[in-house]
Amino acid sequence: MFVLGTAGHVDHGKSSLVKALTNIDPDRLPEEKARAMTVDLGFADLTLPSGRHVSIIDVPGHERFIKNMLSGVGSIDLALLIIAADESVMPQTTEHLSILDTLKVTNAIVVITKADLADDEMLLIVREDISDTLQGTSLEGSPILNVSSTTLEGLEELKIQIDKNLDMSGERSGFKSPRLPIDRCFSITGFGTIVTGTLIDGPFRVSQEVEIANTGVKGRIRGLQSHSESVDQSDPGVRLAVNVSGLSTENINRGDVLTIPGWLNTTKIIDVELSISKMSPQSLKHNQGITFHAFTSESNARVRILDNTLLNPGDTGWCQILLENPLPILKGDSFIIRSSEYTLGGGEILDPAPRKRHKRFDDSVIDRFMTIHLGSPKELILDTLRDNGAMSLEEISTKVNSTLPDCEHELAKMLETEEIIICETSNRSGRNQITEGTIFASDTWNNLKSQSIAMLSDYHATYPLRPGIPNQEFRNRIKLAAHSIESIFLRLSLENILRNQNGFLSLPEFNPTLQNEALEEATRYLEALNLAPFSPPTELAINTEIQSLLLSEGKIIKIAEGLFFHTDAYIKMKDQISNYLSQHETITVAEARTLFDSSRKYILPVLEYFDDHKFTRRDGDVRRLIKS
Repeated sequence: MFVLGTAGHVDHGKSSLVKALTNIDPDRLPEEKARAMTVDLGFADLTLPSGRHVSIIDVPGHERFIKNMLSGVGSIDLALLIIAADESVMPQTTEHLSILDTLKVTNAIVVITKADLADDEMLLIVREDISDTLQGTSLEGSPILNVSSTTLEGLEELKIQIDKNLDMSGERSGFKSPRLPIDRCFSITGFGTIVTGTLIDGPFRVSQEVEIANTGVKGRIRGLQSHSESVDQSDPGVRLAVNVSGLSTENINRGDVLTIPGWLNTTKIIDVELSISKMSPQSLKHNQGITFHAFTSESNARVRILDNTLLNPGDTGWCQILLENPLPILKGDSFIIRSSEYTLGGGEILDPAPRKRHKRFDDSVIDRFMTIHLGSPKELILDTLRDNGAMSLEEISTKVNSTLPDCEHELAKMLETEEIIICETSNRSGRNQITEGTIFASDTWNNLKSQSIAMLSDYHATYPLRPGIPNQEFRNRIKLAAHSIESIFLRLSLENILRNQNGFLSLPEFNPTLQNEALEEATRYLEALNLAPFSPPTELAINTEIQSLLLSEGKIIKIAEGLFFHTDAYIKMKDQISNYLSQHETITVAEARTLFDSSRKYILPVLEYFDDHKFTRRDGDVRRLIKS
């Protein structure tokens, strides 16, 4: 199925031509019927002589409804530029041509309508006027046909020409995740919510779970219709009506995108290649306010020109657009920008979600734009990985707007040539590294290793008595995503970059040691604990890091907050309790206090510690030995 869109000045006969071709009146609104003028999108379908089915989007021509026209031209395979024989090229002819040219639409037919109202000489003048107007645009050289919707002259020739043009349309590549930019939303009694649009990128099927992109508002497809025919599944490239359960019309607006859950995010900052139309009546200044249009969505925005101070008509530049409202768009999508009165230009999305605002006139930024725009799939993936760090296959695929199989195939080749590395959560055999692992560009991974070594070396020098840096602090400093940290730590450990033990990271060769004054302080502390081994002093002052090291080395035991025992004393108490219980079966706090010539202040926390560590079990006022 192909999509054909009309374009042209108001009252040049676009809707009449569609009706003559299809016997379907695309004007559906009462206002349109009353005024005999299209103000919103209209739809029809046509069967060509070849048997090929075509969806037709009829767009309004009046300047006040230009944004509705923009909603219809975002995903067409063939454009019909309609020009009336009795008026020739008019202002909206030029405006619509400018939009088609900016979107780089090359597959087009120019249709001179109302041919019955002009003689041969007039038709020749109109044809010459059209040729002059098309010169230098993407539509230059397009076939020009004369038709009359009244006498039906030229309609069969037009159908044949449409078939010829569609023969030149490229086949749609492998399917991605489906997107339906919504142009209409309404409800029907007994059916519920209906949304319509032109399906792009991937298929929809009945019973599939769907959501309005990035809102969390989910529903399920109850039914699909393409031109009044019910279907179980629809491939991309067709006009589609979707009956969705679980969604209210109150949750949906034109410009929203219906898709499968969990992958398509909205964005407010985008990197673009922007071309100013040769037909634009004005230049574009840096930081100028504009209206941004992509498919059926629009937003007020500002344009930051990164490689120039001004873009004149005919100029192309690298820009970053700051959107007022977040929109769901992807790399490779086309867009149009307008001032309050004119179409200024448009271009292609290079990066739908850059991580930051770029500096102007920065060579590294411009080089990256060139790679994204002109680079091979491998170069694009590498650039994406270098800019984003750790990524999953799904994240890479979405970022570069590639199908999962194509992206996986490219990554497999890059893994063989060691241009990427993959961190896995385990070494279990039979796993698909690419689909399940965390992926890095090899040079980014090498930088991460160097950064890790430098950070750990600095941390050990600053805190020589600590066992290492806490895992969470390491992650925060390196700015690693939480979902990938386990696999990253595992690979760093396997490559002997660090040791991951008890929640701390350290260099493999590092061992905290007590030296000089620290050693003397630790020795004094241990001796003080041993002076009264079963009633150790609790007011002893000691450097907390020395105390932590003694704990990690097993030289002292923390029984309770502020209560530490020398490990030798703890072992003796445990042995004596064990022997006592072997002979007497139970022990009370008072009996334990007498056994160690200590006080309740020390004995009760020790017995509770034994309970907590499953050495003893409290039974009323006594403790019993837990036997394995």
